Amino acid sequence: MDGNAIILTDGLLNQYPAKTAHGLIRGTERYNIIGVIDAVSAGSDAGEVVDGKPRGIKVYSDLTDFLKSSEEKADYCLVGIAPKGGKLPAAMKKTIKEAIIQGINIVSGLHEYLSDMPDLASLADEYNVQLVDVRKPKPKSELHFWTGRILDVAAPRVAVLGTDVRMGKRTTTRMLTQAAEAAGLKAQMIFTGQTGWMQGRGKGFILDSTYNDFVSGELEHAIVSSYEEHQPDVIFVEGQAALRNPSGPCGSEYLVSGQIKYVVLQHAPARVYFDDNEDLGFKIPPISTEIQLIELYGAEVLAVTLNTAGLSLEEAKAYQQQYQQELGLPVILPLEDGVGQIIDLVKEVLEKEASAAL
Repeated sequence: MDGNAIILTDGLLNQYPAKTAHGLIRGTERYNIIGVIDAVSAGSDAGEVVDGKPRGIKVYSDLTDFLKSSEEKADYCLVGIAPKGGKLPAAMKKTIKEAIIQGINIVSGLHEYLSDMPDLASLADEYNVQLVDVRKPKPKSELHFWTGRILDVAAPRVAVLGTDVRMGKRTTTRMLTQAAEAAGLKAQMIFTGQTGWMQGRGKGFILDSTYNDFVSGELEHAIVSSYEEHQPDVIFVEGQAALRNPSGPCGSEYLVSGQIKYVVLQHAPARVYFDDNEDLGFKIPPISTEIQLIELYGAEVLAVTLNTAGLSLEEAKAYQQQYQQELGLPVILPLEDGVGQIIDLVKEVLEKEASAAL
């Protein structure tokens, strides 16, 4: 663990643009989260704001409030939002400057790099503070081309793909990894986004900041490295975007370059349009056709998981029954019911592959 950290959410803690914060509040092996800075939700428990579960993480109105009230010192200040366009809000920049003066290192997953801002870079240099831009591409000398070594990985891979962006794929992937470990399996996780890096579980890379020619190789390298180092029974891989999302089609790399043969497909029944944006005019196709497409790539959908945002529990349960009847697959509500049923399916996969290898 790198140290104590506070999270900046710019008044958005109770909204989806703070998905990075939501993931960190739910769990991280890289940082010890000791507070959240959010004027709108100040005084609350951050866990209760995110999903109704208290986690002992206090929300402070501003950095001054935190410095006066907290008995613990922050080593890191994490940018906890992922707004459209990836730009740093002006109000948050002011707070970051205050944090730098206090000697707190800054970590950001935004597309706009803090280290490229002359005023922040100069201030960080003056106070001997690190500016860590998680999404900054690696030098090409450190990147990998696809080699075919993925064929040497005996452990089955399970990708959590989605029918759209912002579906909670990373959260489900973490839940599956943790549940598999609790069930006695040796499990590893491959992260593919900035929040996964900040959470610090498993190996991975930041897909959307990787030069396109190297995406397949970086995916393969992460999986092969994880397998060689840990010899896991199963590897869970965090998906990004969706196979047919026109603003960022993604998924074929997992199925082809990662030779992933098993998929958990995440879907949001309340969402009609890609990017949850009616103005774009692109409707999300029926989930049955997404399953057919995945099967054409040679992979099997083990189960469907539902993101229940915008639904009452009664509505979510109704969709669960509807999809189970229509698809003939297990349909799971991860946040409400856990993912134990999927781990049972993974165990069946392991038994089947072990028998085939004899």
